[in-house]
Amino acid sequence: MLDVGGGSGVWAVPLASEGCAVTVVDPSPNALATLQRRAVDAGVADRITPLQGDTDALAALAPEGGADLVLAHGVLEVVDDVEAAVAALAAATAPGGVLSVLVANRYAAVIGRALAGRVSDALQLIQDADGRLDPASDTLQRRFDAEGLERVLTAGGFTVERIQGQAVLSDLVPGSVLDNNPRAADAMAELERVAAVRPPLRDIATRLHAVARA
Repeated sequence: MLDVGGGSGVWAVPLASEGCAVTVVDPSPNALATLQRRAVDAGVADRITPLQGDTDALAALAPEGGADLVLAHGVLEVVDDVEAAVAALAAATAPGGVLSVLVANRYAAVIGRALAGRVSDALQLIQDADGRLDPASDTLQRRFDAEGLERVLTAGGFTVERIQGQAVLSDLVPGSVLDNNPRAADAMAELERVAAVRPPLRDIATRLHAVARA
């Protein structure tokens, strides 16, 4: 499998522990150093290959059609050219292979800014074509909604099998509601599971998770 932007190995180390051979491509040498330490500690360093680079250089780092599973979590919202990035991900994915994409959700950002009293920012996020605030201060190049995410992946040659939400309501529930209350925590987990696949609740999740096939 190939983890693009996999950084410190949040996904790579657990997957390697399950027996996967994982190549991690990330531009940050510090993140890759952390990945290597975690891989050694977990006893899976022989199953993980860390490579420094970004999505633009993916063709030179990963063999064409070489990955049965490609992860691109937190990638598409920060690249300069999203279409080129999706094309690079498609080239790296084996025929019939799976792409997992996790992106920031525009509408969650709108709700978050509005609840914080930043109404002008909320308005800009909903009106801007890319769901972006002032480029001088916004760390993201773009935010997605479910329709836009599906459109980008489909245009890149993928068949989108599922789009679901991640952190649909949990980020809106005060921690005091769940602290020291196992029943509330269990109910919250079940609520998240159900809401993740049910529009319009899915569409206000903090992040959108797409699973697509090449």
